[in-house]
Amino acid sequence: MLTGYKGIVQKLLDGAGISINGSKSYDIQVHDERLYKRIVLKGSLGLGEAYMDGWWDVKQLDEFFYRLLKYKIDEKVKTWVKFLSNIKSILFNMQDKVRSKLVVKKHYDIGNDLYMSFLDPYNQYTCGYFEDTDDLNEAQEKKLALICKKLELSAKDKVLDIGCGWGGFMKYAAEKIGCHVTGISISGEQIRYAREFTKNLPVTFRKMDYRELRGKFDKVLVCGMLEHVGAKNYRRIMEIVHSCMDKSGKFLLHTIGGNTPVTSTDPWISKYIFPNSLLPSISQISKATEGVFVLEDLQNLGAYYDKTLLAWYHNFKKNWDTLKTRYDNRFFRMWEYYLLSCAGSFRARDNQLWQFVFTPEGQSGGMQYIRHT
Repeated sequence: MLTGYKGIVQKLLDGAGISINGSKSYDIQVHDERLYKRIVLKGSLGLGEAYMDGWWDVKQLDEFFYRLLKYKIDEKVKTWVKFLSNIKSILFNMQDKVRSKLVVKKHYDIGNDLYMSFLDPYNQYTCGYFEDTDDLNEAQEKKLALICKKLELSAKDKVLDIGCGWGGFMKYAAEKIGCHVTGISISGEQIRYAREFTKNLPVTFRKMDYRELRGKFDKVLVCGMLEHVGAKNYRRIMEIVHSCMDKSGKFLLHTIGGNTPVTSTDPWISKYIFPNSLLPSISQISKATEGVFVLEDLQNLGAYYDKTLLAWYHNFKKNWDTLKTRYDNRFFRMWEYYLLSCAGSFRARDNQLWQFVFTPEGQSGGMQYIRHT
């Protein structure tokens, strides 16, 4: 029977059906015995950093995390790193105007070439809609079509896209529907790319924080941005969106979410991928919108995020030769770990992806039940 740090780790892995140096595709292969102490003392942060450093490998990283998360490993391992993260989130607004810029510097502005290497032609960095298709590009077009259909977009609409990314929705809506779209973002690199990407289309870009919003719009989209707003600001962004909307308008919220309310995100994800990010729960969104909006529709697309992430990873790996002149091997292992661990989390249904449709005062007669493009 194993003892010490290795014994603690093996006992945890046993519960998930994972062996150390076993023969199964999801068994962990340990290259450095210091790994066990690092995991016990630093939890998920230690596990992720050790992977980046090459201390361990596994043939099927996504399945490894699927098994860990189905076993609820995050509930069984408590570390001081996670404790400190929770305390900071409780004491401070980690997504205020200053702190919210950190994720742009750390993630979104690190290189448009990286993102274009694995995204679809509309640059969608959110879950695709794999309805009757296994193709990423088609799934992302179906997602965009579904959003437009739920918002009932028409050529006369003035549309606001909060956190507009690389302009993919704006290009699709302007070309396919003919509406005017205003996009806001705090990422200079994304806006620079998006302006060129949507050239000669009826679109407008503003480099600004959502808290600075003014103006009136018929329809509003927040897609893949609420994850950076934070629990202390959920109510505020809902009130701001409401103040910018026509009374007969619609608001679609597309966001990753968690099964229970939390105060902080995974320490490794927060340090290396999405600083100060936070996944909302259904109850947190509901509380933030009470008395502000009427909920017309809610759809869970979380099962499709597994396919989306695997497709991104396939493209990222296929195009690595064109990227490795700018990014090193540790970066490759970091992104491999990020994409495949997230795929495992969605496969385990540990994370969800929701599309909410809200109206300011309730749609007369209700909203048509829309699930197909």
